[in-house]
Amino acid sequence: QVQLVESGGGLVQAGGSLRLSCAASGRTFSRYGMGWFRQAPGKEREFVAAISWSGGTIYYADSVKGRFTISRENAKNTVYLQMNSLKPEDTAVYRCAVDTLSTGSRRANEYRYWGQGTQVTVSS
Repeated sequence: QVQLVESGGGLVQAGGSLRLSCAASGRTFSRYGMGWFRQAPGKEREFVAAISWSGGTIYYADSVKGRFTISRENAKNTVYLQMNSLKPEDTAVYRCAVDTLSTGSRRANEYRYWGQGTQVTVSS
């Protein structure tokens, strides 16, 4: 059974940092792209960042570029999202996902497996 488990969320003041982790189990995802998405209350799901299987190709949403960094450790079947200079508008449930392709994508409908999410709350 495939399982993605996010961790590292929490409450932080504006300007602070958090590091999210997403550990995959049930199969090896080293050949697939992985991504992070977020959804705030009353808003649609939003792409945050994606990384190809090798880490050689990375995409960011404009709203997080320069502040967030996505990375992965294939040996640990884990993807990370380092979030710096957090803003109240970053408050959301963050979910990781595994792409059906190796490249990673900005499009949610290309992702096959999803985690349950971790809450990130940024206070002003």
